[in-house]
Amino acid sequence: MLDGTLWLIPLLPLAAAAWVGVGIVGGWQRGEEAESATAGVVFWATALSLALLVANGAAALWSGAPGQVVAGTWLGSGSYRVLVSFTLDGFGLSMATLSALLCLVTIRFSTAYMHRETGFHRFFLALSLFSAGMLLIVMAGNAALAFVGWELAGISSYLLIAYAHDRPTATRNATRAFITNRIGDGGFIIAIAFSFLWMGSVEWPVLFDEASRLETLRAGLVASGFMLAALAKSGQLPFSGWIGRALEGPTPSSAVFYGAVMVHAGVYLVIRLEPLLSQVPLVMAMLVILGALTALYGWLSGLTQSDAKSALMFSTTAQVGLMFLECGLGWFSLAAWHLAAHAVVRAYQFLHAPALLHLAAGQARPVPRWLSRRPRLFNAALHRFWIDPVADWLLVRPTRALAQDVRDFDQKVVNRMVGLPTGASALSSLAQYEEKAAGGTGRGSDVGRGSGVAGRMLEWIARKLHWFEEHLVLKGGGEGLKEGIERIGRYALLVERLLSQPRYLLLLIMATFAVII
Repeated sequence: MLDGTLWLIPLLPLAAAAWVGVGIVGGWQRGEEAESATAGVVFWATALSLALLVANGAAALWSGAPGQVVAGTWLGSGSYRVLVSFTLDGFGLSMATLSALLCLVTIRFSTAYMHRETGFHRFFLALSLFSAGMLLIVMAGNAALAFVGWELAGISSYLLIAYAHDRPTATRNATRAFITNRIGDGGFIIAIAFSFLWMGSVEWPVLFDEASRLETLRAGLVASGFMLAALAKSGQLPFSGWIGRALEGPTPSSAVFYGAVMVHAGVYLVIRLEPLLSQVPLVMAMLVILGALTALYGWLSGLTQSDAKSALMFSTTAQVGLMFLECGLGWFSLAAWHLAAHAVVRAYQFLHAPALLHLAAGQARPVPRWLSRRPRLFNAALHRFWIDPVADWLLVRPTRALAQDVRDFDQKVVNRMVGLPTGASALSSLAQYEEKAAGGTGRGSDVGRGSGVAGRMLEWIARKLHWFEEHLVLKGGGEGLKEGIERIGRYALLVERLLSQPRYLLLLIMATFAVII
């Protein structure tokens, strides 16, 4: 086994991405004349990673897979250690080799497909970054290192969806996909934190050994965090809305991201976590339910699509849903074979789609007759079961309304209490009170209008505080009280400015995590 070269496998594509990025910033990797150099560096970096994986695979066939290989210590604090480790069992080696091969084929295809595109070099930078992230995910020997690859794949996905950044639709869809995946990343971080707290390590072998001795509730919390991350990354319900938007990226990125490789990252994580998930029947049941619902959703939505890429995307969603269903039923080996076969076939279909569309003539295939006879079901499938509008109604709109209410409360109440102006031409609270007492119009009674339950509650609190300010503070305080309030306001603004500095913000976040842990 070539243990000393394992760290080179994800590092080579990462170094190629860095080289392309430096070239773009430096100005020597721009334009059509530099395309061959950019594509060549990215291609050969990935090819060398694949060659190292093949060599390690051949050695594993001869002498057996080594399992866990530790290359050194990455981070250490007290009794906590995060190692640079790799899990090289049969499943890990097979998935890493398959991922590298599909990334290499996509890079070769993209060299001609993206020729003379304005963002050619930027595209290959993101593609190489993605190759490094996926290799790190499937090779990582612990959850922390896998999370680094998870984030590399996520940011490269965002960059490729927003490839045509001059189009508002592309940037909107990229932002939507990015934010949705951050929900799953939150679950991943929580699972890592609980693993450290209750098991003292995030190494996969240690985590699996300790999971059998954990209480059911604790094991369920760890498993639920990882499951949330897997569902979001693989576009399963209720996170399926973002993956349809991801087709804004170029066809090669659609192939490697959402047809062949990244969409399976969640399935890979679930299969890797088999010893942990098997301890929590409730989580297994959730995998069955959500996998089945996602498969049904992808199948029905795909029947109503009129273009090849969208139909392939929803077919992929349905197939990945079946893989989650298989994992939930305990058929992890079947899910692994299903993953590998589907990745190969779907990569070919996505990469072949442009040529097929060029050769094909005539109208798109008709909707099945049984579906066209059910207008309600057809309409729901055509609109993708309104997943995005429902998410907007449940999450986005209430969050915006609450933010507006809090902003109004801050401007109309808090600023008056500390003696600060409420607008560009506003007076202090005492001056407003004196103006109102003298018969002026004033603005003292304007506390804003709230919307919803939270808004009405904030409006009621604002009115009570305004009454307190007007009848008890300003009426009897005079200028001395006004100066004291303004002084408090200056101190509050100083604290706010300090907290807005990155170093103080990071300190606050670290203190919050310390309290939670």
